[in-house]
Amino acid sequence: MQKEFQTEVSQLLDLVIHSLYSKKEVFLRELVSNASDAIDRARFESLAAGTAADEAPFEIHITPDKGAKTLTISDNGVGMGAEEVESNIGTIASSGTKRFLQAVKDKQNAPELIGQFGVGFYASFMVADKVELTTRKRGGAPVFWVSEGKGSYEISEAPDDTPAGTKIVLHLREDQAEFLDPWRIREIVRKYSDYIAYPIVLKNEKKEDKEENTPEGERTRGPDEAEILNSMKAIWKRGKDGVTKEELGDFYKHIAHDSDEPLSTIQFSAEGAAEFRALLFIPRAAPYDLFYPNARQGLQLYARNVFIGDDVKELLPRHLSFVRGVVESSDLPLNVSREMLQDEAIIRRIRKSLVSKIISAVEELKEKRPEDFAVFNKEFGRMVKEGVHSDWENKDKLKELILFCSSISENADKPVSLKEYVSRMPSEQKEIYYISADSFAAAKNSPILEAFTARGFEVLFFTEPIDEFAAETLREYDGKKIRAADKGEIDLGEAPPAEGERLEGERPREPASAAKFKTLTDYIAERFKDRVKTVRLSSRLTGSASCLVADEYGYSAHMERVMKAFQREMPKVLRVLEINGRHPAVEKMLSLAETDKESAVLADYADLLLGQAQLAEGTPLENPSHFNKLVTGLM
Repeated sequence: MQKEFQTEVSQLLDLVIHSLYSKKEVFLRELVSNASDAIDRARFESLAAGTAADEAPFEIHITPDKGAKTLTISDNGVGMGAEEVESNIGTIASSGTKRFLQAVKDKQNAPELIGQFGVGFYASFMVADKVELTTRKRGGAPVFWVSEGKGSYEISEAPDDTPAGTKIVLHLREDQAEFLDPWRIREIVRKYSDYIAYPIVLKNEKKEDKEENTPEGERTRGPDEAEILNSMKAIWKRGKDGVTKEELGDFYKHIAHDSDEPLSTIQFSAEGAAEFRALLFIPRAAPYDLFYPNARQGLQLYARNVFIGDDVKELLPRHLSFVRGVVESSDLPLNVSREMLQDEAIIRRIRKSLVSKIISAVEELKEKRPEDFAVFNKEFGRMVKEGVHSDWENKDKLKELILFCSSISENADKPVSLKEYVSRMPSEQKEIYYISADSFAAAKNSPILEAFTARGFEVLFFTEPIDEFAAETLREYDGKKIRAADKGEIDLGEAPPAEGERLEGERPREPASAAKFKTLTDYIAERFKDRVKTVRLSSRLTGSASCLVADEYGYSAHMERVMKAFQREMPKVLRVLEINGRHPAVEKMLSLAETDKESAVLADYADLLLGQAQLAEGTPLENPSHFNKLVTGLM
């Protein structure tokens, strides 16, 4: 009997074929999922009736036939009667799965079912120009259904010897022949349906088909052999005591494509408003694409054992995207194509729980496994700092996990925490100081450190672009302001000259005063009026003659270089030139300024003074040749 689809069904068919799914391969995922649902129902009903022992083993079969250009998916599940076929496929508002869930919602041990039969079934028409369905409900009459997906279908009785269950035959279009290749079927099943609880069996592989398109090295099977394609082992559903360390390591290597063992494993289940299971891993080394703008997220998402995606950005914030693992839930609110999460409230709850567990795992590394935490910081410390800047909810926890090198670090591999820094602060130090530089060596040799070192004040080294952003977000730690040592005016008070600060045989010098050096600072400021904002005496310098610093709220030289590297438009930034009034070279320049402002020697010395400050902060000289000639002349 030929019948017309409902108008809505015809519209849905067109939508499914042309735009609902992003990849054609998901048709097989949908049909396998429907088969799994049907077996779940059959198993539940047989257990309720006490006939489970009499049932044949439940299986899902996939049979490619290149000669006939057909792909068959069959199961020995619950099957359907004629009315169910019409209501599930011919109309849109009804679903056997949906009604079944309603019927057993108050009973325990109800199977987890995904989606509605009809919509998933329509995915067949993305690859087939004709679909045949033969089905039989246990104890019912067999039914045959066929359609070319063009607005009508035929439904009739099937042969009496039709077994219980459902068989779907897809007559593939010419351009979809890839889905008849056994290697392609394996690839799709293992990607989307590897953890379906029932065996997915590839049947009737032909030798010539196998050899034609299968990579070398795989064993050729005989024409009558069958192959189980899925592992059926959802390791995350086993309790912590039910899985070995070796199994966890093997699973991590499989999903992360990594040869190393993970640094840390996080396994837990959550109940309540959002029920889900998670098996997460912190890698030992950063993925190669971690800092790429469009790097993929590391979590695989499953709903009722069916793979949904591995780039679900809603599950973790960017700063934890290095975590690898699996999240599986029966409550995930997916859209009809199972490719998009919809209920933001549930996703936020899952995300919050995942983030909390990951941060706790990193805290445990820091407290109990310091060597492993050092590895973590080297690989992912930058990401944690990004979290301090962007994750306001967890900022207070994350700030305890960030590390920086400092002026007392022996090398770049000896960073310190903010807590350690504060514990070492002298009583007279009221603020936390940092300087920004392109490298540990550049920071370690910066003249900015001189006055701080002389007073025993430790200075943090910010050598990554994210460091300054994190500091600006924090603003303070343990009640102490975090302040740039190379910005604004800083009054550190007088300190005795450090050993070796004066030149040999030089008399002790009196503290310099701004009034005393006004003639010189005015001269230098006028000479470099287009290159520096102003010139002043420095409280930062004890041994060097000059340095450049930013305004209190201005960009440091390091940040300016970072912004330019990212091709950001930057207004011209003029910094402050500070000079050391107790340095003999500066005192000599003062003498020249007071006697002969037109002196060429004074002008040359001023150029050298600014050039030295630019080199110290890592800024390229505007005229390197002129600077070299001046240095050579002095030599």
